[in-house]
Amino acid sequence: MTVLTATPPVLLHPLADRNGSPAALLLDAARLPAGVAELPIQLLEELAAGSMACYYRAATSQELNQALAQAGWKVLMADKVQRADDVLPKELPQAVQWIEGEWFVAPPAKAVGTQAASRALALQLVQLVSADADTHEIEALLRQDPTLSYHLLRLVNSLGMGTGRRVTSFSQAILILGRSQLRRWLNLMLFSSREGDPRSAMLLSRVAVRARSMELLSKALGEDKHHQEQAFMVGMFSLLGVLFGMPLEEVLKPLTISESVQQALLSHEGEMGTLLCVVESAEREEYDALTGCLDTLQVDLPTFNRIVVDAHLWMQSVAAGKAGSPHA
Repeated sequence: MTVLTATPPVLLHPLADRNGSPAALLLDAARLPAGVAELPIQLLEELAAGSMACYYRAATSQELNQALAQAGWKVLMADKVQRADDVLPKELPQAVQWIEGEWFVAPPAKAVGTQAASRALALQLVQLVSADADTHEIEALLRQDPTLSYHLLRLVNSLGMGTGRRVTSFSQAILILGRSQLRRWLNLMLFSSREGDPRSAMLLSRVAVRARSMELLSKALGEDKHHQEQAFMVGMFSLLGVLFGMPLEEVLKPLTISESVQQALLSHEGEMGTLLCVVESAEREEYDALTGCLDTLQVDLPTFNRIVVDAHLWMQSVAAGKAGSPHA
């Protein structure tokens, strides 16, 4: 493993509560690479001031443990957490508060009834918006799903865009939000909670961090708004196969997406493919792969850490249902 003598990359993992919803962040200090001299304390303090509890798994270095405690992080006791990599446990010991692991990316149970219909409708809406369809076509589909309709009007009314009156029609909401933000919101709604799928909340947190991180990485590279939006889309679409429980290539077939986005998603090619490698290697805590991708992009670790923190703070606002237009 590469030996780091300066600030390490900040690698975080959301912890689910007993109901399977993201409610805390974990920094596994026990897995930090050898030779770490210090932690980015200011950034860790920002996270500790956020809406999610912040925990760390103790490192062998007492100095690092003390630094985390001073930054407002709490040590994660072994009896308070249980790992799950297949399904969300139905029965948990009374002492367990948190669930870690990759259970939410395991293949889903077959979607039935309203859950399957709602996700299919949301995907149709994504197709229409990505193809720049007429507003009336988009409005007609929205009318078929009261949950999507409710959340759209709630979002637009909460943004406080200076309209001076409440927004009550879909066409008005679409106009105010704009196609770019409508596309982003619909992408998020694909992953939002659906009755019968316990993976939804954690999948939404994972995809929100991916998409926002890739968007901010694109910005750090000096790319324009269009490229940043494309990077966000790659992060969002990268987990559609997991969401639907089918090969990603099949999910993408009906979507109107650019060649560069498709290549990034299916074969990790091009600059956006490298951006996707960054977020995936960070999730797996593969330090060598991560630093290699960052070197290819010429992004330094302080910049990466700033992006990680901003992405996780944005994810918290998404999980709370308060995310409007991000500030990239």
